[in-house]
Amino acid sequence: MTIKKEAIAEWFMGLQDRICAGLEAEDGQGKFHQDMWERPEGGGGRTRIIQGQLIEKGGVNFSAVHGPMPEKISSALKLKAGHFFATGVSIVLHPISPMVPIIHMNVRYFEMDNGTWWFGGGIDLTPHYVFPEDARFFHQSLKTVCDKHNKDYYPRFKQWADDYFYVRHRKETRGIGGIFFDRLSNNDGFSQADRFAYVKDVGEAFLPIYTHLLRSNKDKPYGKQESDWQRVRRGRYVEFNLVWDKGTRFGLDTDGRTESILMSLPPQANWLYNHQPAEGSAERETLSQLKKGINWV
Repeated sequence: MTIKKEAIAEWFMGLQDRICAGLEAEDGQGKFHQDMWERPEGGGGRTRIIQGQLIEKGGVNFSAVHGPMPEKISSALKLKAGHFFATGVSIVLHPISPMVPIIHMNVRYFEMDNGTWWFGGGIDLTPHYVFPEDARFFHQSLKTVCDKHNKDYYPRFKQWADDYFYVRHRKETRGIGGIFFDRLSNNDGFSQADRFAYVKDVGEAFLPIYTHLLRSNKDKPYGKQESDWQRVRRGRYVEFNLVWDKGTRFGLDTDGRTESILMSLPPQANWLYNHQPAEGSAERETLSQLKKGINWV
């Protein structure tokens, strides 16, 4: 049975509501500001931004857009011309404390008027300082979600994340990875309901994962050295999103709302010329962990 695109979009809207309510409760001070927007070619969304006592800048966005597929996008996706529909939730949280990691999640659905459809998404973590216990918790949580649906999902999607969230010009990963998947359709014996059930579980896993990481690290002491390093790492985050991220390019190429697309960027970031952390420092140790293929579980 085919699931109506309107029902999928409605579920994503509910996910946005639940995550925003949970983050407000966890932050204890910040409240989301909402902008409703419309896309002239069709559809629109709800951009929600929070600035609180734990989260310096966070965005939890919902969109459902449709219209003629731009030629540049149809060519990149190797699709015939036609009308598309795309909906999903995208999240980026930049914490105040450098001891708390940046997190990103995206869950999305795409279909064409010719019957082509797929789901995509993932969750990845970008610590300013890599704490092995947090990395193990994060990856084990994702593996548990994946294993519920298919034992092949976690190793396959972890590798995909390692490869995707790679800052090629720096020869380092953006963070410690996570899972990333795209074009999950009705192949390999899976139905649309199977794929949607998996995406739902990924989306619902976000809030308990990040609230655990917030609580574990928000009270750790830090000073100027750690804050300076945080802004350097944020700079790497910006480089990836503006140079390599396909979601950013898709949004801009489909005339998406610029403020919503670029909500992923941090409020402050630094670029220091040829910055080299000292041998034996916590910063140097973190750099040694920013590589593909680390087995955290």
